[in-house]
Amino acid sequence: MDCNRGCVCVTDSKSGEERYIYREGCCKLKDHNYLAGIPDQSFKDIFEVRFKNTRKAFYRNASGQNVKLGDMVIVEAATGYDLGIVTLEGPIVGRQLRCKGVDAETYEFRKIYRKAKQNDIEKWQEAIAREQQTMIASRRIAAEMGLDMKIGDVEFQGDGSKAIFYYIADGRVDFRQLIKVFAEEFRIRIEMKQIGARQEAGLIGGIGVCGRELCCARYISNFKSISTSAARVQDLSLNPQKLAGQCGKLKCCLNYEVAVYQDAQSRIPRVQEPLEFEDGFAYLRKTDILKETMYFSYDKHSDASLYPLAAADVMEIIRMNRNGIRPESLKTDPEPAAPEFVTAVGDDSISRFDSPKRGKKRRNKGRRKGGKPSAE
Repeated sequence: MDCNRGCVCVTDSKSGEERYIYREGCCKLKDHNYLAGIPDQSFKDIFEVRFKNTRKAFYRNASGQNVKLGDMVIVEAATGYDLGIVTLEGPIVGRQLRCKGVDAETYEFRKIYRKAKQNDIEKWQEAIAREQQTMIASRRIAAEMGLDMKIGDVEFQGDGSKAIFYYIADGRVDFRQLIKVFAEEFRIRIEMKQIGARQEAGLIGGIGVCGRELCCARYISNFKSISTSAARVQDLSLNPQKLAGQCGKLKCCLNYEVAVYQDAQSRIPRVQEPLEFEDGFAYLRKTDILKETMYFSYDKHSDASLYPLAAADVMEIIRMNRNGIRPESLKTDPEPAAPEFVTAVGDDSISRFDSPKRGKKRRNKGRRKGGKPSAE
């Protein structure tokens, strides 16, 4: 079983034969085929084939076989061949090609040779089984050579003759000697591919603080620059521990709502001086950007009594103050109700879930006040 490639091993209960089938839930950067069932033959020979983690590409079917979604196929590689899983077919392939800027008429697609046979899959699984040990050994070799780099993942080709080493480095690394050592140690062809911290997080995957799968592993393929100005626009705390994701960089989701906040802030005036009313000055204490509501208080250093004003009303009051006009008091409305204090004492008691015990009733029937039984 290898969940990093989107397949699962199933054993037949009768014959005991093992089969590897496609499982969509294991795929990173999965695309939803919302054009399924549409009879469009424009891209009938082009398929999306995915490999380990987030690596996938488009291939042209040159085998003459009926290739469909979920098939394991043998595809053309730079040297030798590779094995992948077909994950997209039909008209949605054309949309994906346009999204990635690929012209189907001029682009030279690599070929799908044939469907994978059982011995191809067994050889593929043997190569996959070597990846973890190879990654650990490669990290040890790089540390012994004193190279300032981190090897994040290793991906073997389907025929087991080549491996891609994904590494992270802050600067330029001279790994010519490292490739020679790797080739002698592992007896395979070596390809070094540098990735960033966010791409590494997408390869590894995980769950974010929101409780959902990481965006870089789910759908983000082009990483845009993120700065702390995005957090300032949204009035977020500039705490690095809260703004950083699992990759150690600023969270990609900081850019999601920036445009909405910028649009709302364009309708909120800048209050640099207190507003003048007949009964005193009102000071801005806080602003709800999305609701376009500003809260003022007559006490410059307290938030005990806050009075909400719409951003449009604040702009009108500022215009009136500039003309020497003071509006009526903000206190014309009833005083804002203070939050009711609720004590939490006893909530953490270990016996709070126990049922209350009933007291014993004293039996006074048949006894006199002096304590002796009555003659009745």
